[in-house]
Amino acid sequence: MTLPTSLPLPDLLQDTATKNWQRLEDQLPVELLAQLKALPAAEKIIPCSDYVTDSLSRFPVLLTELLENNWLESPLSAAQLRVILKEKLSVVSTENDLHRVLRQFRRQMMTRIIWRDFSFQANMWQTTAELSHLADICVDEALNWLYDFYCPQWGTPYSRAEANKEPQPQRMIVIGMGKLGAYELNLSSDIDLMFCFPRHGQTQGGKRSLDNQDFFVRLGQKLIAALDNNTADGFVFRVDMRLRPYGQSGALSLSFPAMIDYYHDQGRDWERYAMIKARVIAGDLEAGNSLLEKLRPFVYRKYVDFSAIDSLRDMKEMINREVRRKGLSNNVKLGSGGIREVEFITQVFQLIRGGRDTELQERSIRKVLPIISGLGLLPQQVTDELLAAYLFLRNAEHALQGVADQQTQTLPDAAFAQARMAHIMNFPDWSAFEAELERQRAKVSFHFANVIAAPEDEEAGGLNISAELAALWQGQYDAESGAELLSAQGYEDASATFERITRLREGRVVQSMQREGRDRLEAFMPILLSAVTESETPSRTLERILQLVESVLRRSAYFVLLMENPAALKQLVKLCAASPWIAEHLARTPILLDELLNTATLYTPAEREPLRDELRQQLLRLPEEDEEAQMEALRYFKRAHVLRVAASDIMGTRQLMKVSDYLTFIAETILEQVLQMAWKKLTDKHGRPAKEDGTACDPAFIIVGYGKLGGIELGYGSDLDLVFLHDAAPQGVTDGERSIDNAVFFARLGQRIIHILNTMTSSGQLYEVDMRLRPSGNSGLLVSSLKSFKDYQQKEAWTWEKQALVRARVVAGCSELTEKFEQARAEILSEPRDIETLRQDVVSMRIKMRDNLGSKPEAGGERPLFHLKQDAGGMVDIEFIAQYSVLRYGAQHPELLQWTDNMRILETMQQVNILPTEQIAQLSAAYLAYRQAAHEASMQMTPSQVPSSQFVDYREAVSNIWHNLLES
Repeated sequence: MTLPTSLPLPDLLQDTATKNWQRLEDQLPVELLAQLKALPAAEKIIPCSDYVTDSLSRFPVLLTELLENNWLESPLSAAQLRVILKEKLSVVSTENDLHRVLRQFRRQMMTRIIWRDFSFQANMWQTTAELSHLADICVDEALNWLYDFYCPQWGTPYSRAEANKEPQPQRMIVIGMGKLGAYELNLSSDIDLMFCFPRHGQTQGGKRSLDNQDFFVRLGQKLIAALDNNTADGFVFRVDMRLRPYGQSGALSLSFPAMIDYYHDQGRDWERYAMIKARVIAGDLEAGNSLLEKLRPFVYRKYVDFSAIDSLRDMKEMINREVRRKGLSNNVKLGSGGIREVEFITQVFQLIRGGRDTELQERSIRKVLPIISGLGLLPQQVTDELLAAYLFLRNAEHALQGVADQQTQTLPDAAFAQARMAHIMNFPDWSAFEAELERQRAKVSFHFANVIAAPEDEEAGGLNISAELAALWQGQYDAESGAELLSAQGYEDASATFERITRLREGRVVQSMQREGRDRLEAFMPILLSAVTESETPSRTLERILQLVESVLRRSAYFVLLMENPAALKQLVKLCAASPWIAEHLARTPILLDELLNTATLYTPAEREPLRDELRQQLLRLPEEDEEAQMEALRYFKRAHVLRVAASDIMGTRQLMKVSDYLTFIAETILEQVLQMAWKKLTDKHGRPAKEDGTACDPAFIIVGYGKLGGIELGYGSDLDLVFLHDAAPQGVTDGERSIDNAVFFARLGQRIIHILNTMTSSGQLYEVDMRLRPSGNSGLLVSSLKSFKDYQQKEAWTWEKQALVRARVVAGCSELTEKFEQARAEILSEPRDIETLRQDVVSMRIKMRDNLGSKPEAGGERPLFHLKQDAGGMVDIEFIAQYSVLRYGAQHPELLQWTDNMRILETMQQVNILPTEQIAQLSAAYLAYRQAAHEASMQMTPSQVPSSQFVDYREAVSNIWHNLLES
């Protein structure tokens, strides 16, 4: 909202204006008073702020300095504030002088900050930033002065001696919490602080040695006194130390190890909430930031943590009780629709998702709200409204506090105070201000209810939680009556389901759960038992979902996620009912439950470019040196996007060919990033390898995909058939300080790529890699030069290796080398061949595969099952027909060499009249039918074999074409 620049002074304020100006006239020299009156903002500020009037009348010297430096009408940076205070402290020699200088400096700066805030020369964000800088600098400079002053008396604290390490001097670290940590301090706020120090040890050089903790406790007490004591000059900042570990009963200063142990072992949910805004404001900044980094996992969980909502609800309810008890409904901070509710809305998303979406690890509400909408967690209109309301409410808070430098957020009842507040806020009267206030608070209250409200207060998404199902889960039904209840609910195998539920409840893991997790499971299971009845086969669906339940019994926050989001539970039931593969996928990686929250993305797989951009953005958030975090991010990325493909596939929104396209896009995107990661690590260490012509390409390396990857036919469980090629000088070396032979460099590059792809982490394996198609197979070099690859293919390769090359294409790497590979591939595939030898080689290989991999006949010679891939008339017959045609006719018809996927090769065979249109149609239809059946078998986790009575016509047609083309 844009506020008007000025309004006439209300009648109710005229007497106060007269009194305040009279006081200034009595105390200030005439020239100084004239300069003050000449300031445009004075007409508004003097009647509105008794604190400013009191400061200027009591301390004319402060006003002189303010006017001489034009500080009332100019912003001051943190650096400028520090220079001013340092100069004032330069003459301080006693602790009493320190107290006096700090208080006068604070009064002077508070006067100018209120002046600029009330006159709207500074907006709220500028005001809160300056206040925060003021607090930072007062704390830091006071700490530095006190440390230097007391070290000669108490000794300088040193760390304990360690093996091969000299003891190091220790300094205290001051951590600012709350609004100070977020650079959003208000006009009359406490500052919430914590004191700590790196290591235990003893002081040296003092009158007697002290334990480091004793030293820093004493120093902390002196610092609090320097800031908090109320003297004739006032105070600097009220200091609140209750947020420290163990609260008021805890030591005033703790070592880093003690801090880490406390938060990881005893830290409570409200302390996670408080630590979001924690910031090192004074002392040893580098050491303090390293501590906060170690505490980050306590604040931001790696998984999506919906348990945070319950904690925030409890905190809000506690505040609500306090508001009702003390009659604080008119409190702009704690009342309904107040400042605290905006803070809760932002922090609930930070606590839930901050471990995954690391950009949410931001202290400032001003910065977090746009990030929340940018991630799609709230609509932008909502975050815009919340930000506008927060700005209005914080301005109102300042209007209350800047009058007398009092710590209040309660709206006034008296007509005079109301008129003054409305005037500060630039409203014509109280009723106009109050109307706008109520409008803003109503918006906050509405959005708060939508985000924080308990699910039982909302529509439960059609899921009816019956008391009977709750009693059944709790063991109050015997087997017979329990089966009857489940049968009545629609369970198709009620007795078996009852036994399965009983086994889960009485199992060792459930019985040993901690109370909080057990309570969550108790609340969740009846909801689940009801939800699965929406499927056609509740017993089967429940059995699949229980895999997930069992996998997260020690991570019960996932139960909260599903209870908080009935729509997500509905999607879980739908997907698991449709596919055991999806159920197993989720059970292996429960963090993917987060994907169920957004149906817009769940059923809409991303195309190649959005995939690349998303993965690039995710990896940019991680430190380059943290390979473990990068590998985990790659695995999550793959599993999340494969889930989206599977979801759209199961729901019938994607055709088979598009499913394979999307799965291939995911693999290619990951391979591109893996190559970049491996290349950077090796080149940072050894430099770049030179090519034959002495130049370098980043990278002078390609990854060639074979098989299903090369043919753009990846399935959900497909491995990656890869070949690595380079284009560097065979005898060359890298150009780094730690140079190595090119061959060694590329061997290590290949090994690192395979390591990233193959390594089994807590999130599983990225892809299984098969390198057997490289020249000379497992006995050959891991990485070959393009020249040696071409030589091998032309002089030594078997026919089956050239068949494999038909489906080979570059999936990542240097574009220049890619072109060279494509040229080499075309030359190899189109070289002259003896047709009869080619035919015999292809047929021989096919017969060998059928015998070894196909279905086995029974005693009478009949095959009761048809193997979709390997049996006669199956998929591999069609693939071999396509590959044989490319190898035989590639020289005559170069257009055959263009494609690596079977469907487009078949289409091209029709265009160049290798086979008649009718036969191509039969092959294409059969191939798609087989692939669809194999694909469905994969999703249902059943073998790729069907009764021999199926696909009879397709098998006969394919076999006839095979015979006519290759065996006649």
